[in-house]
Amino acid sequence: MDDVDRVLIAELQRDATQAYAALGRAVGLSAGAAHERVRKLRERGVIRRTTVDVDPVALGRGVLAYVMVDSSAWMGDSAEAFAALPEIQEAHVIAGSASVLVKVRTATTEGLQDVLRRLYAIDGVRGTQATVVLETFFERPVSADGPSVPS
Repeated sequence: MDDVDRVLIAELQRDATQAYAALGRAVGLSAGAAHERVRKLRERGVIRRTTVDVDPVALGRGVLAYVMVDSSAWMGDSAEAFAALPEIQEAHVIAGSASVLVKVRTATTEGLQDVLRRLYAIDGVRGTQATVVLETFFERPVSADGPSVPS
């Protein structure tokens, strides 16, 4: 991955609806060359998907919590069980005092309580510890700047 790829990624993260002509101008390439670069970034898995950043509060999902899930068994094979709960946005197998960390968005704290109840129904879950976010200062996408990634 070179500097042109990094700028393309930064531009797409800023606004993924840009035309290839605009992307090309940002990096000094033709629209066709920019399109080809983006296609290759997708093929290599650098760009995993294109999405829309939506305000969760506007969609009625204003309660954000991170939940540490303690287990009595290895949870690495439980991805489908966690994914079955639509309020869970992310689930990560982690090292430390808990086994899994999940990011949950709900409309109310009662909704969060319901998610916690349903987490206990997942085989191997024996405890949870929820941290409710009061305010988010900022969120940022992963930057393509920094150490090079292998090609």
